[in-house]
Amino acid sequence: MVVASEGGRRRSGSDAPYTSIAGFKDPLGRDQPPRKGSARRAQAARLAADGDGEEPRAPRTRGQKIRRLLLALFVIFVCVPALLFFAIYWSSEIPEPAEVAVEQPATVLAADGTTVLTKFIPPRGNRIPIPLTDVPMPVRDAVLAAEDRNFYTNPGYSTSGFLRAARDNLLGHDNAGGGSTITQQYVKNAFLTSERTVTRKMRELIIAAKMSRQWSKDEILAAYLNTIYYGRGAYGIAAASKAYFDKPVPELTLAEGAVLAAVIRSPSVLDPETHLDQLKARWQYVLDGMVEMKVLGPGERDATVFPAIIPLPDLPAEPVPLGPEGHIRTQVLRELRAAGLTDADINTGALQITTTIDPVAQAGAVDTVRQRLEWQPPELRAAVVSIDPRSGAVRAYYGGEAGTGFDFAQAPLQTGSSFKVFALVAAQRQGIPPTRAIDSSPVVDRGTTITNADGDSCGRCTLTEALKRSLNTSFYRLTMTMADGPRSIAEAAHLAGIPEHIPGLDVETLTEAGEAPLNGIVLGQYLVRPLDMASAYATLAASGVYHQPYFVQRVVTGDGRVLIDRGPPETRVGAQLPEPEQRITAGIADTTTQAMTPIANYSNGHGLAEGRPSAAKTGTTQLGETKDNKDAWMIGYTPSLSTAVWVGTEQPQPLRGGRGGAIWGSGLPSDIWKQVMDTALAGTPVEQFPTPAMTGGGGLIPGPAPAPAPGGSNPYDILNPPTNAPRSPAPDLITPPSTTPRNPAPELGPSPSTTPRNPAPVIIIPPAPRPATPGELFPGLGGDGGR
Repeated sequence: MVVASEGGRRRSGSDAPYTSIAGFKDPLGRDQPPRKGSARRAQAARLAADGDGEEPRAPRTRGQKIRRLLLALFVIFVCVPALLFFAIYWSSEIPEPAEVAVEQPATVLAADGTTVLTKFIPPRGNRIPIPLTDVPMPVRDAVLAAEDRNFYTNPGYSTSGFLRAARDNLLGHDNAGGGSTITQQYVKNAFLTSERTVTRKMRELIIAAKMSRQWSKDEILAAYLNTIYYGRGAYGIAAASKAYFDKPVPELTLAEGAVLAAVIRSPSVLDPETHLDQLKARWQYVLDGMVEMKVLGPGERDATVFPAIIPLPDLPAEPVPLGPEGHIRTQVLRELRAAGLTDADINTGALQITTTIDPVAQAGAVDTVRQRLEWQPPELRAAVVSIDPRSGAVRAYYGGEAGTGFDFAQAPLQTGSSFKVFALVAAQRQGIPPTRAIDSSPVVDRGTTITNADGDSCGRCTLTEALKRSLNTSFYRLTMTMADGPRSIAEAAHLAGIPEHIPGLDVETLTEAGEAPLNGIVLGQYLVRPLDMASAYATLAASGVYHQPYFVQRVVTGDGRVLIDRGPPETRVGAQLPEPEQRITAGIADTTTQAMTPIANYSNGHGLAEGRPSAAKTGTTQLGETKDNKDAWMIGYTPSLSTAVWVGTEQPQPLRGGRGGAIWGSGLPSDIWKQVMDTALAGTPVEQFPTPAMTGGGGLIPGPAPAPAPGGSNPYDILNPPTNAPRSPAPDLITPPSTTPRNPAPELGPSPSTTPRNPAPVIIIPPAPRPATPGELFPGLGGDGGR
């Protein structure tokens, strides 16, 4: 039975404010869901009254809410930026004025250290930094009037400047000054980007403020004048003075200085060639600013006349690599990067790059090619490379007239009979001396007959005689006689300096599409660059010691720091070349040299002046299966200079001279070679080659006179006949059609000294697995054949 409390039973649904059998009910209603309106407020009051006697919290007033909003805005827009400002301020490191790198030209000098060959001009690198004292005071004042009239009194940034810029932009004032101070502009150009973001602008302000505390105002102004862009491709006031008035900065007048100051704001919009009226209006604004600054009197301002500006077509040309020196520039740049110099080092160091190029030899090579090709067909091209055998230094380099075009000194080309020299080296390495007599009768190889021109033969004659007369059959038979002859010839050539990999070839050099070479290697079947032939012959001149070819001798920065020095061991700095390497024994190299010494005189009288001894070899290759010639070579050396000369064409076509006759290695290439060598060596001592050491293979001992051929006597080089020869000469060789697609080498035309002849029968070097397809000679030079 349930007993009701005093007061009796309550109505159903009423709250019991005490414990009962029905449970506990909170008299304050804290276990009830929130109510709405007045009920909710009454419930909140009861809850507050029940909590330790605390008074209920009064609701916030409108004023309190505004104050809290203002506090939040202050924190967001004042406190946080201030903290960021100080964080960036103290973390920013401002370099000393002399440590700020700006893009400047790098000068490429000849070996004499004074002759300028070319320059590296970075995108913003025609700057020539000058001291502020070289800038006339009126010119400085004009710049301040145009860009920052309170420069010497402001803290590096200007709040009022930003407000003024915003106002003028809204009102459309074209002649208004910018919102940034000179310090801010310099910071943006020297350290930051031109992006329009709040972050960049904040960094600009902070660095400018800190720079103003660490640099003097004159240092900032000097850096600004030497960095800012003035239009016409001119960075820095020295370049601008040349670009607009063709005069040095100290000679600038007030009017001219005001023009330079006027264009700073917007060089493209204020270009005098297209917007002269706008430029004159801005120029007036600058002069008015100078009057306002009280650095120019009103009378003087009225008397100032707008100056004459040089028309763009009359601007003095910068030395750019458009001629043959452009190819030297390319090789120097490649070598600098290989030595570890970055683009930043090259573009900002004001480098003085001393090369190995001999100015006399270089001028001789360029002038000789131009003279000799002047009356030749316009399609003829030439390459000349001269190397010092004792160091590998490149003394002369000509890859073509277009310095930004194809470099023929780097072109993979067939070398013809000039490659027989390496067969002689390979033979001696197998114990076969040059005195060995070899049969010169026709050779049959896999069903193909190899012959000499007009069936000529020396009977059995020494390899020395066969080399002088460039007999194909003797050297082909030698290749077949040696152990693994083709591969041994390739190895000898690699030892001499022919690289195993060159740009433009996807497979290893001197191979048949990456496989073992064929017998035709002895006749120059495979592709080699003129640079590499000069280097390989230089190894023979140095008694078998290989020196890597190089162009860069010394590199010094504008402030005098030496980055590279490849001089004597005690002065060397930076990346060095590999040490010289004895790759071919001196006995073999010197014996080979002695075998080559008669050839220059024998080949149409191209011996050097003053009776100077030389060792040389000509070469001529044939155009496909035609009876016409293409690549023609003359390569030779003295103890102090090795020079390779190639003559050819860009597209596959017969190699003919100005008189219509075929060009041979003993013709135009030999003419160029002799003139280049005589010019480069004039005035130097006449040096003798070392006497070959007698080895097991035997020295170079004169052999018996060669037996006359069955058809009669043959007193001249079969492949390089004299100009008065009574019969038709044949090319050195005919290379077989390539078994893999290759870019064929250039081909050429005849020398004026060569009389027209009828080509001799074709000699095919086996095998010829598939017919050759006429194709493009060099990638990018035209042609519609396969690549």
